Amino acid sequence: MRRPESSEFATYYGGYVDLAADDVVGQLAAQTDEIRSSVGGLDEEKGRFAYAEGKWTIKEVLSHLIDGERIFSYRILRISRGDVTPIEGFEQDGYIENSNANNRSFPDLLAEFDSQRRANLLMINNIDEAGLGRTGAASGNPVSVRALVFIAAGHVAHHLKILNERYLA
Repeated sequence: MRRPESSEFATYYGGYVDLAADDVVGQLAAQTDEIRSSVGGLDEEKGRFAYAEGKWTIKEVLSHLIDGERIFSYRILRISRGDVTPIEGFEQDGYIENSNANNRSFPDLLAEFDSQRRANLLMINNIDEAGLGRTGAASGNPVSVRALVFIAAGHVAHHLKILNERYLA
C-alpha cells in the first residue's frame, strides 16, 4: 500500500502518518507483540501508574488504544464501502473516564487489543485499491481509507513511544 498524500488527511494526523512504516500492514501486524513486550510482564499494580497528575495510567493508555482501533476500523469500514455520511469525532477523555481500564488485567486488555487488531487486519487486507482511495469526512475533515490505515499504525506507534519513554523508562 502506498503512503497517503498530505491532501488525504488533516494536518493534525501528520505526526501519526510520519510514524507509520512504509510497510504499514507489516507494522500493524507487529504492533500487538510490541505492546505485549512493553507492558505484558508488568505487575498489575504498575498498570495504575501515571507519569504525571492528570495523565492516563498505563492501563488507560491500553484502553485508549483499543478504543482507537474500534474508531479507526469503523471509519475504514464506512468510507471503504462508499458511505459518504460524515463521521463524528469522539472525546477520548470521556471514553477513558468510562472505560473501567484500571480494574482490568493486562492479559484482558492485551487480548482485546489483539482481537480487534486481527479483525482490522482481515478487513484492511481485503480492501482493494479503489476502496483504499475512497475519501470521506471524519471529525469534520476529509480523509482517505489509505490515510486511516497509516493513522491507525502511527497512533499506536506514538503511544508506544510515550509508554516506553515516560512510563517505563
